[in-house]
This record gives sequence, C-alpha cells and structure tokens, in this order.
Amino acid sequence: MGKTADLTAVQKAIIDTLKQEGKTHKEISERIGCSQSAVSRHLSGKSVGRKKCGRKRCTTRRGDRTLRKIVEKDRFQTLGDLRKQWTESGVETSRATVYRRVQEMGYRCRIPQVKPLLNQKQRQKLLTWATEKQHWTVAQWSKVLFSDESKFCMSFGNQGARVWRKTGEREMPKCLKSSVKYPQSVMVWGAMSAAVNAASYQEILEHFMLPSAEKLYGDEDFIFQHDLAPAHSAKTTGKWFTDHGITVLNWPANSPDLNPIENLWDIVKRKLRDARPNTLDELKAAIEASWASVTPQQCHRLIASMPRRIEAVISAKGFPTKY
Repeated sequence: MGKTADLTAVQKAIIDTLKQEGKTHKEISERIGCSQSAVSRHLSGKSVGRKKCGRKRCTTRRGDRTLRKIVEKDRFQTLGDLRKQWTESGVETSRATVYRRVQEMGYRCRIPQVKPLLNQKQRQKLLTWATEKQHWTVAQWSKVLFSDESKFCMSFGNQGARVWRKTGEREMPKCLKSSVKYPQSVMVWGAMSAAVNAASYQEILEHFMLPSAEKLYGDEDFIFQHDLAPAHSAKTTGKWFTDHGITVLNWPANSPDLNPIENLWDIVKRKLRDARPNTLDELKAAIEASWASVTPQQCHRLIASMPRRIEAVISAKGFPTKY
C-alpha cells in the first residue's frame, strides 16, 4: 500500500473530506487505497516527504538571527566585516555562506542614496516653501530655468561604500549616505572649471546663462533657479541679477533632489558609464556629447514632475524623500 510520502494532493484532500464526514481510518484507507498508517500520519500532521538531498545546512536559526542583528546594527558593513563579527559570535563559516544568508533575509547590496542632512529649522523652511508652491502649475514651472553644477570624475567606477537594504528601504534613514558639500573635483556648469567663486559664477551667467535664456524664452519673462551655494548667494551675485532684471526663485537649503536637473545629470552620467576618458579634453567632449543626446521630451517630463515633488515634500512634512 502507498506510504504517506506517496499520497497525492487529491488523495490528501479526499482523506480530509472523509474525515470530516466521520469516516474511520480503516474506511478511508480502503476508500482511497492506502495504508491506515498513511492516513493516520497525514491527519496527525506528521506526514513527511522524501528526505532532502544535498549538503546539510551549516548554520542554525539562532545563528541566522545573530547575523540579522549584525546587519541591522550597521547597514554599511562589507561582507568581510559581517563574516568577522559572525565568526566572533561563534558561527564559523565562509564569505559565500554569509552572502547567501543575507540574501535569504531579503537584503541586497546597493549603492546608497545620498541625502544632505537637514536640521529641524531647515525641514520647516522646506515645508513652508513647498506649501507656498503647492498650487503652481506645470506651465508656471516651465517658466523656471533650472541650473546646477555637477561633479564629473575621470573614472566613473568608484562609487564608494555599499549598503545592505531590502526592497522599499531606499529612503530609510539608516540606509542613506549623508552628502559632503564642496568636494575637490571637476565641476560642470556649461563649462569646465575646477571651482566656482562669485566672480567666475557671474562670468558663467553672463556668457552662458543669458544666451541660453534668450534662446529658450526670447523676450518672455522667466525665473532663474539656483541653489544656495556661497557663489550663488553672494551679495555681488544678487546685485548682478538685479542689474539684469532677472527674477530668482527662492530655493530651500540642502534640497538637491527637489531640483529636476539632478535627474538630468543622472541621465548624462548613465550615458557616460562606458566612457574611459584619459584627459580633461576627452572628458569634456564625452560630457558634451552625452548632454546633446538628451531629448526635449525628457526635459519636459522632468519639469512636469515638479507638482509631484512638491506634494511629496508636504506629505513627508519637510523630510527629504523620493521624488
């Protein structure tokens, strides 16, 4: 007669049904053609399938819980760090096993989202600013000329530390990497420069921003946007805008992700992933080619996302969030 392991799903369902009808184990076994012990083991929940093949699991549930606590303590640890601490807790295993266990727990090794740290005062200002702009339409945002500088390196492979996180944890505070302002690097704002001070920034505005604005808006009024970097907020820069009759959009501090041009930089940098420039001239040429390949449709979609970004800030009560 059939063993418990040989019972099909249909047979098991019939056993359950006949048991509910009050049939005895003997009657059930005769009805479906299996042993009484098979019926008994199934109904008692002790039925087992064939023994698993392959190597026995080398860690216990208790050891796995310890590893989870180690990961949660610091999401930015390397695989080697995790293995070392797990070994110190009494679990001797390989790097491959450590990796498999954290994968089983749902963690994935990802590049951390970079967020500037905002204090309570800055968050309140950001929330106030978003509330003021809550009812701006896409047409109004289309009148804004967004600007920004971005860092480009000779090598695009160095992406820094990684973070262990699960799906949906991208914006979790413990998974964020705080940004460092004003790194020593090559910066791009329509031109190549190692640094931008107030005087050089005004020169960039004069020779690059004004011609671009005239080409884009003609004689129509527009609003210029830039962040609160020292070169941008200098008194002489403010006077330059006043002298040229240009309206500047007030912008909250430490809110780079709110600016849609950040997404444009990401598009440009993704296109540059396979570039291997050996000189600054080659790097500049690669950046210009990548920038030129950006379509007007991509720009329009990013500008049209501003109302959604504003709503996200309000919903998060001024905390940095995913736009």
